[in-house]
Amino acid sequence: MKREDDNLKLIVLESSKELGTKVDNHLKKMFKSKKSYIVPAKEIWFNDGHEKVELLETVRDDDVYIFQDIGNYSISYEMHEMINHASPNDLIQQLKDCIGACKCHPRSLSIVMPLLFSGRQHRRMCREALSCATFLRELDVDPWVKRFITFDAHDEGVQQAMAYTEFDNFFATNEILEQFINNTDIEELKNVLFVAPDFGAIGRMNFYLNSFNNENIKKDAGSFYKKRDYNLIVDGKNPVIEHSYSGSNDIAGKTAIVIDDMISSGSSVFDVMFALKERGIKHVYVIATYSLFTKGIDKFNELYEKNMFDGIYTTNLSYIPEPYKKQPWLHIADCSEYIAKIIYNLHNGKSISDLLRDKSYPGKMLAEKFNKQNKK
Repeated sequence: MKREDDNLKLIVLESSKELGTKVDNHLKKMFKSKKSYIVPAKEIWFNDGHEKVELLETVRDDDVYIFQDIGNYSISYEMHEMINHASPNDLIQQLKDCIGACKCHPRSLSIVMPLLFSGRQHRRMCREALSCATFLRELDVDPWVKRFITFDAHDEGVQQAMAYTEFDNFFATNEILEQFINNTDIEELKNVLFVAPDFGAIGRMNFYLNSFNNENIKKDAGSFYKKRDYNLIVDGKNPVIEHSYSGSNDIAGKTAIVIDDMISSGSSVFDVMFALKERGIKHVYVIATYSLFTKGIDKFNELYEKNMFDGIYTTNLSYIPEPYKKQPWLHIADCSEYIAKIIYNLHNGKSISDLLRDKSYPGKMLAEKFNKQNKK
């Protein structure tokens, strides 16, 4: 008898091995199966810099999900006797080769790329390419790609580049807030200031604010404006001269939750921490879906020791080095079960609406936490 999961396959490229393996284990439990859904594959990097993906098992008439983390800078290869680390551009080409290896055989082909390629280059400001939109358009015209799955896209508007391919943008809000609510002292949750580090993060901040519902909590919101020097470019961007705060002045003693999609070098987050502390904020937490730490974590360790912030909450949707994971201030929400539920529903033709934007779960968790407190 044919099982409903017989034609489900995962192609987990090396960059997403840890996350993809966890998703595979969750799917085994959901389908009550002992078999792995991961297709064995070879990832070959040649000494001249070219690469190829070779599938070691057929995917004919299967629902195939390809996992690729373009933020995983630990992937290395030898080129002309030098060790190179794969860039996002390298990993995008590898993804294209993987799609080509599947050819026309799958019943459907879906791409799981939590960290969207060139997601922050979503607008043309000068004579430059629209790299993100161009990449999505290339997928859109590929007749075999049915669906593109990402998380917390910097600008959902990039999906306009796809006319025929499904674009599903999910948020890890519930996974992050579950860990944050469980870890945080109840007294710190009673008076909360939600903060957007810049105007671009206001929508994301409001989403978290509206998910954080409980009658015992007093909520407030504020945002910062980044004043930049547009006559100077440092590390490929205009440096921030000043962070101007907009919001209630009566924020002393509150718990600040700074919301953003990404921590890159951390410089903007540091400025916000200092500005909040100067205004009398008692506790500072940072929530960012992706923590890239492009300039390492030494500064984070230094500021944590000086009590400038209490913790950073992020996800395992993109690569974080093992030594970083051991820091007491870094809390990583596991999103693998969430992704497994998405794949399970899609494979079985079920709705994913409740998985897209469910704001009710954090409120239920807060109610449970305060109820336990009241019973003591």
